[in-house]
Amino acid sequence: MVTIALYNLKGGVGKTASCVNFSYLAAADGFKTLLWDIDPQGSSSFYYKAKPKLHPGVKKLITKDAQLENAILSTDFELLDVIPADQSSKSFDIMLEEMKGNKNRLKSILKQLDKEYDFVFIDCPPGFSALSENIFQAADIVLMPVIPTTLSVRTYNMVKDYFKEKDIDMAKMMCFFTMADLRKNMHNEIMEELNKDKRFFQNFIPYLSDVEKMGIYKAPIMEFANSSYAAKCYRELWTEIKEGVLE
Repeated sequence: MVTIALYNLKGGVGKTASCVNFSYLAAADGFKTLLWDIDPQGSSSFYYKAKPKLHPGVKKLITKDAQLENAILSTDFELLDVIPADQSSKSFDIMLEEMKGNKNRLKSILKQLDKEYDFVFIDCPPGFSALSENIFQAADIVLMPVIPTTLSVRTYNMVKDYFKEKDIDMAKMMCFFTMADLRKNMHNEIMEELNKDKRFFQNFIPYLSDVEKMGIYKAPIMEFANSSYAAKCYRELWTEIKEGVLE
């Protein structure tokens, strides 16, 4: 089982859209796939029409004797399941509290799924916390979407520094450019500079309106615009990621 956490220190970078599309593409490739929506905004759950009211609650998912399978819901797509977000701020506070003092709590919980799934995608909340450290320790890959702007470069460097500070394996950190506009010189220059870091995939996601339309259709791009350039970009990026992960 490969666990891929979609993460960024800040929001609004296309993290959830990417998590939804990658999990869809993994399932379409024949991999048994689970998407766990840990972001309290619950956007991944929204795209997959999961119903949080059926959710057993965060505390039952993360306590010592948690039975994770009780929280898993099926989606409309074959081989793709989801654990929807618990959208109450109180539950999110509980999750943060439970993770304190045990940086491997989430890793031990995910072991329950080891023989059930090929891929687990985690839609992470932004920010640094005991929860984010748990996610970084549990994930095989921490996949970070980066907008090629000056502030995003600063954020990228802050995440790298956090990995070093917490002694997290830097090899886990992989990145891709998102919301890129090649008509802008700054975007081109930043992409060229950061590509020297060898942490970025060559394929990227341009700034495209079809990505924003996912919220209207409540579905991955491939379900409503399969022949679009956006869908092509996601397929090519997923192929590169999959080959890199499974090599």
